[in-house]
Amino acid sequence: MSRAFVREDDAEERPQATFTLPGRDEPGYDAAAAAALLHGARVGDTAAAEEATGYRWGEPKLIPHVERLLTDARKRRDDRLEQVAERFLKRATGP
Repeated sequence: MSRAFVREDDAEERPQATFTLPGRDEPGYDAAAAAALLHGARVGDTAAAEEATGYRWGEPKLIPHVERLLTDARKRRDDRLEQVAERFLKRATGP
């Protein structure tokens, strides 16, 4: 097999995204969790964000927080954040 098709970088060697979150019982937790999920998606590590937050991608409870993040992303012209926020909202609101 050609070396062009051999994956040499083991997934365990790649640094995993880390997330700093307030306590789950704190009022800002859901907003921080929404931001963490979008950040995880942005860097290609949604699974780690889901594990850290306890929320799945597309959690309807986080819609208002993601909508605020989307508005901010549009104002700042952050195309990548806008893209992942829109993808989250599409998942959260159905097929």
